[in-house]
Amino acid sequence: MTALLPDGDLPGCAADRCGVEMVSSPAIPLRTASAQLDVVSDVICPWCYVGKQRLRRALALLGVEVDITVRWRPFELNPSMPAGGLERDVYYERKFGSEAQARSRYARVIEAAASEGLTLSYDRIGRIPNTRLAHRLIWLAGTRDAQSAVVDALFSAYFVEGLDLGDLGLLTDIAVSVGFAREAALAALRGTAGAAEVAADEAATRALGIDGVPAFLLNGRFVLSGAQSPETIALALTAALRRHA
Repeated sequence: MTALLPDGDLPGCAADRCGVEMVSSPAIPLRTASAQLDVVSDVICPWCYVGKQRLRRALALLGVEVDITVRWRPFELNPSMPAGGLERDVYYERKFGSEAQARSRYARVIEAAASEGLTLSYDRIGRIPNTRLAHRLIWLAGTRDAQSAVVDALFSAYFVEGLDLGDLGLLTDIAVSVGFAREAALAALRGTAGAAEVAADEAATRALGIDGVPAFLLNGRFVLSGAQSPETIALALTAALRRHA
């Protein structure tokens, strides 16, 4: 899947790489529109972390007349990751050949995060988790219109604090922070709540040809991929809204 923009490495993550940023374009004003925007992402994808902030700014550029509901959909960068995850250095050695190579690849996204006022504490990340349980929490949050807050909390826990997103206690704490009763959240995450839905949703997005994140779909139609500039995201959304109005 490629962005509807000039050729080049995308500022996103796939199973084998994280890309670099592309050139931005000016946004186009739009009067009135409403739509659902699906953001396909993984909570350990650094470009998804940056992309969420840029999306927030892009939606502000569109103005209050544009009513876009955002839904977060799952994508696992490492679907075969062991349930308990892997130590960071072990994972990066297997994926990139060495921790030094991984650090080099992270340098660009750390810079991009800082430009958005975000902290990306690479050295605090000690473990790469299996993210299926975190995606189930995001699904659960969708039942209470709390996905955005949960995604923010997951990104902060991982990229700022370096915490293990496979930890049941941490995920339960995040659920409680957005209004879930602790015992109910714990029971849901210990059980199978959202498991079938997350698996089916991820299969559906991969069937669309999405093989890297973040990716954006407006009313079910692919718009663009990568953590593009706010202006570029706004431009792509505007064009899509006009094209399918």
